[in-house]
Amino acid sequence: MFSKFIQRPVLAIAISLAIIFLGILAIATRPISQFPEIAPPRVNIFIAYPGSSADVLVKSTLIPLERAINGVKGMQYIISDATSAGEATIQIIFEPGTDPNAAVVNVKTRVDQVMNNLPPLVQREGVIITPIQPSMLMYVNLFSTDKKADEKFLYNYANVNILPELQRISGMGRATILGSRQYAMRVWLKPDRMRAYNISTEEVLEAIDEQSVIGRPGRLGQSSGKTAQSIEYVLTYKGRFNLPEEYEDIIIRANPEGEILMLKDIAEVELGSEFFDIYSNKDGYPAASMVLKQNFGSNASKVIDDVKVKLKELEKDFPPGMSYEINYDVSTFVDASIDKVLHTLVEAFILVALVVFLFLGDLRSTIIPAIAVPVSLIGAFVFMQLFGLTINMITLFALVLAIGIVVDDAIVVVEAVHAKMEEENLSPFKAVKKVLGEISGAIIAITLVMTAVFIPVAFMTGPVGVFYRQFSITMASSIVLSGLVALTLTPVLCAMILKNNHGKPKKKSPIDLFLDWFNRKFDKVTDKYEGLLKLIVNRKVITYSILLAFGLGIFVVNEELPSGFIPNEDQGMIYAIIQTPPGSTLELTNEVSRKLQEIAEEIDGIQSVSSLAGYEILTEGRGSNAGTCLINLKNWSERHHSVKEIIEELEEETKDLGAVIEYFEPPAVPGYGASDGFSLRMIDKNSTVDYQEFDQVNRDFMEALNKRPELSGLFTFFAANYPQFELTIDNKLAMQKGVSIGKAMENLDILIGSTYEQGFIRFGNFFKVYTQSAPEYRKLPSDIMNLFIKNEEGEMVPYSAFMKMEKKQGPNEITRFNLYTSSSIKGVPANGYTSGDAIEAIQEVAAATLPNGYDIAWEGLSYDESRRGNEAIYIFIVVLIFVYLVLAAQYESFIIPLAVILSLPIGVFGSFLMLKFMGLANDIYAQIGLIMLVGLLGKNAVLIVEFAIQKHQQGSTILEAAIIGAKVRFRPILMTSFAFIAGLIPLVIATGAGAIGNRTIGSSAMGGMLFGTLFGVVIVPGLYYIFGSLADGKTLIRDEDETPLSEDYVKSQSNASLIKKLKKLLSKKELKDGQ
Repeated sequence: MFSKFIQRPVLAIAISLAIIFLGILAIATRPISQFPEIAPPRVNIFIAYPGSSADVLVKSTLIPLERAINGVKGMQYIISDATSAGEATIQIIFEPGTDPNAAVVNVKTRVDQVMNNLPPLVQREGVIITPIQPSMLMYVNLFSTDKKADEKFLYNYANVNILPELQRISGMGRATILGSRQYAMRVWLKPDRMRAYNISTEEVLEAIDEQSVIGRPGRLGQSSGKTAQSIEYVLTYKGRFNLPEEYEDIIIRANPEGEILMLKDIAEVELGSEFFDIYSNKDGYPAASMVLKQNFGSNASKVIDDVKVKLKELEKDFPPGMSYEINYDVSTFVDASIDKVLHTLVEAFILVALVVFLFLGDLRSTIIPAIAVPVSLIGAFVFMQLFGLTINMITLFALVLAIGIVVDDAIVVVEAVHAKMEEENLSPFKAVKKVLGEISGAIIAITLVMTAVFIPVAFMTGPVGVFYRQFSITMASSIVLSGLVALTLTPVLCAMILKNNHGKPKKKSPIDLFLDWFNRKFDKVTDKYEGLLKLIVNRKVITYSILLAFGLGIFVVNEELPSGFIPNEDQGMIYAIIQTPPGSTLELTNEVSRKLQEIAEEIDGIQSVSSLAGYEILTEGRGSNAGTCLINLKNWSERHHSVKEIIEELEEETKDLGAVIEYFEPPAVPGYGASDGFSLRMIDKNSTVDYQEFDQVNRDFMEALNKRPELSGLFTFFAANYPQFELTIDNKLAMQKGVSIGKAMENLDILIGSTYEQGFIRFGNFFKVYTQSAPEYRKLPSDIMNLFIKNEEGEMVPYSAFMKMEKKQGPNEITRFNLYTSSSIKGVPANGYTSGDAIEAIQEVAAATLPNGYDIAWEGLSYDESRRGNEAIYIFIVVLIFVYLVLAAQYESFIIPLAVILSLPIGVFGSFLMLKFMGLANDIYAQIGLIMLVGLLGKNAVLIVEFAIQKHQQGSTILEAAIIGAKVRFRPILMTSFAFIAGLIPLVIATGAGAIGNRTIGSSAMGGMLFGTLFGVVIVPGLYYIFGSLADGKTLIRDEDETPLSEDYVKSQSNASLIKKLKKLLSKKELKDGQ
């Protein structure tokens, strides 16, 4: 069949060019991302209840909503967070593969069922439901060097002119500005003036509501079907007030004598901000901090590119002094990592070509594999397009590793053609034709075995399954294309390019002299190798001993090798989480944040620092004692220190700032939480919650965790020692004085907590009107007792007459997990330990220290990692079974495939040993390398076993066949294996972006390949001798065909072609005889 392509070279070349053309089209259309889409879908609910404490938010809003949402279709777990800043969020995490749009609809349906149970102010503020990725896509600072431009101006400029443009970008999930500095009409009430004029807050709100109204009088001149009119008029009314002066002139009270009391007499009105809950600056300049998040399933790189184009476009209209800086951008790391992998791709290609040249000793021979490799690699993108894969780190790793595999088939063909030309002194064309008949079966067998390794892996489920699937499809498609090219294009190129110079004298260049010396040495090594085989192949004890030794070695090294999931890379960004003492004001937190900013800017390797006071990025919680600094590092090529070294220096420099400061990096996988490391919850499953007791258990648990050497950077925001005052109203006294308790609390809600009753339109935006007492009337606890409430008789009664205040302590922030009160705990594995070690240590501490009714639960990436179990072992077993079945079908024997299967543990040992030597973990990258090793080492064993079977069927004894097969395949095996190893060198020595992933997958594959090849060529002949002897003469049925399946296929095709030619010749002869 394949011999047809030698006679049709244009067809072979056209097929390869078509594959390349389609591959280039696929490259242009495939989205680029850091990883495959493995993060589970999330639905986020945002709730605002101004003035409420965290406890009030939980009881009035979170519990009804959580109860309604709990158990929604596809839900993994539900988490919520409430702060005393009057804001709360609920996140529902769904199973991977859940349709995010359907998830939003299902959640919205459940929320609607309980909307009427929520407080009216919560309903007015709105319950916002969105499907978003929890981690940031971009962090953009809009700042100004103009001294007149403050945070309020910058916030509102961005809100009016920038955010609406960014929100329209396709794939943008949420574009927000941190804080609530949005313009609002602030009515600052003066309680002493109100008391003097005997005015209640209720009267103020009523006056605003009655005088700032929307009018819709209608039209004049409408006939309404009665009397026809000649002209029609539209009646208009100016609508709600939108200027401070208009609100100041609102009349609160008037009498017939002409006395008028206006709002400006008892309050100050200004166009201010909704809240002053966050201070934000960039390198010392006031800034508006914009956080952009993508929709689930959108293309991150495309969204980021569109954002950058839009910001450039908007920058032209910025006021003088205003500028922006992108302080964090997911694509920076993605682009740098992919650029690094592409460089590695080129380096690997060059190194493979050098090894091929060394073994083949001929430039023409080297060109042929060099042409064949790009066809298979570029063609793989066609399959990526068909299966909907993205261009990401995993698929690119697969292509780098595929170079060494893909080149194998081409090398096997070229090597065989050279051998045939030398042995039988044939022309390249005749040699190719003869070789195709001999090695087509082996190439088909190799392709089958290699593909068989990756097919079962593609059916895995869950987040890890997505990784394996994308890797396996990319590898398998490259291998299939490689086999196709080896049997179509490569023979044609051999016939066209190669020359038979064997035995002919030629001019010796220094390179030729070196190659001759290398070949002489290699021939001596081959002779020694043959001698070694003659000594040990028939000694079964040696074969069994080697297998046993490596089996024990795997067990010993595996016990010492740390396990992990997805390693965290140096992404060029650090989050500094600040926690000032409970009760600290926003200004004090801002001062600490600014000091940290100044220290960080002096450290080598740091490019810029954004400071936030009042916001904590890990849980997106608000609080006066919470702060965050986003530290942007210089490009990997411009700095000499790793992110870990910079964090160590920051920890040393900032330890005396009077606050708890912990440093984190962005999450290893975008969408899996807000930071790197591990994330868990300590949960209280008791029916009633005592926050003081919970706080004590939490502190004891944190203390126990801190003693473990595997853990570092442990951090929790839960604390029940935030200063609070509990208000107690004496019902009897209140009723005696004619005070309504409901109205008394509502009055405090307005004066202390603020209220929003209506809004207005200005600058093309909707803004709110907030009514609250001026800050000077609510500075101290005693100020509350000096406030007054109007009773039923219209008298002003002081709160001190019927209310008491008791000083207490309680939580400022309450987090919940699956309807239980929880504390969110985050941390990172200590140096020398992996996330797997950290999870194991935490589980041990929890089992030993937590009292009854308390437990732990994992979230984010830790949730999936903690549930993995011995997944790698199961995958390995499944792959081995599948490969075994393919080989059994190939050799028509259930015994001979064991010669291939049992040679693989050597490679596993080499892989583990190399990982241990390099200080790396047995994580997902290492496991990908291991699965690939099954195919590569299996291929080496197949080359020996396939040839040995042929020789045995030709009359050689099993011992002779084993030795001859190993000797003949010794050079091709070493050549292909060292070519593959050479391609891994750039990965093993990688630095910069994505270095850990590069080194892990490179080391895993290199160690396994090196050991598997060097010891495999010794042990495989011995294994074939053992299992070949066992299988010899044993068949399941009489006259069973024992010819390898691929060989049988090739021979049947050749026989069919021969019969066709004979018939053609006979018909021609008959025609002549007839004439």
